[in-house]
Amino acid sequence: MTAAAFILNFTSWSVAMREYPILFTGAMVRAILEGRKRQTRRLWKMPCGLDWYVSGCMRGEETGDIHDPATSWWGHVEEMACPHGQAGDRLYVREAWRTTEDLDPYSGGHIGVMSQVAGYTTPWAPIQYEADGWRSRWEHTSTPPHAADPNPGRYRHARFMPRWACRLLLEITGVRAERLQEISETDAIAEGIRPYKDGWERFHPDPADAEHTGATKDPRLAYKGLWEQINGAGAWDVNPWVWVVEFRPLEAGGVR
Repeated sequence: MTAAAFILNFTSWSVAMREYPILFTGAMVRAILEGRKRQTRRLWKMPCGLDWYVSGCMRGEETGDIHDPATSWWGHVEEMACPHGQAGDRLYVREAWRTTEDLDPYSGGHIGVMSQVAGYTTPWAPIQYEADGWRSRWEHTSTPPHAADPNPGRYRHARFMPRWACRLLLEITGVRAERLQEISETDAIAEGIRPYKDGWERFHPDPADAEHTGATKDPRLAYKGLWEQINGAGAWDVNPWVWVVEFRPLEAGGVR
């Protein structure tokens, strides 16, 4: 009998810190800015046709073909690192944004190149962040004097935000894998859930108040609403394996 297994390795093999992009919705960006969000859960796509198990292994554990003579079991073990990074790595947040109207014809990458060709040492552009409307260096890019502020340009999806335009930089403090429904009440709150709000954010820690306000007293149920809002109806019931990434905000990166 043959089988294959994957060991999920939560330790960093390299001393060098790495940066990874990560997308957040406007609501989650606001939760980070307000200090409410310190975790994110991301779907883990299992390798097709393979059996695997989760282990907090350290580098140097056995990998490759293995054999148990007592049961005639053959298998193959590989280490798999979290694709979102390890503790000590950094995440730069991609979020919905705009530049000024005159830059609408250009992509984010092109805008960065244009600014450097113009003589700037680092890429920049006026940016409006859609999550909270905050503006960075909101000024005209042309030299003649202008009587009014520039008009906001077209909406740009988070996936098209270049690294230089990111304002939020996060440091990963922990990584683990677990089933989605294993989330605790404490972790649900760390995902950005907050009380007294409409929709998926609505929960009340006091059972008596929860009953007469129509809110849930369980933040896990509020998080379920958030998960299905993002991933579709019924996504919670599938109870998939997820990567749990814990983080802390660093100084805002990108242009200020």
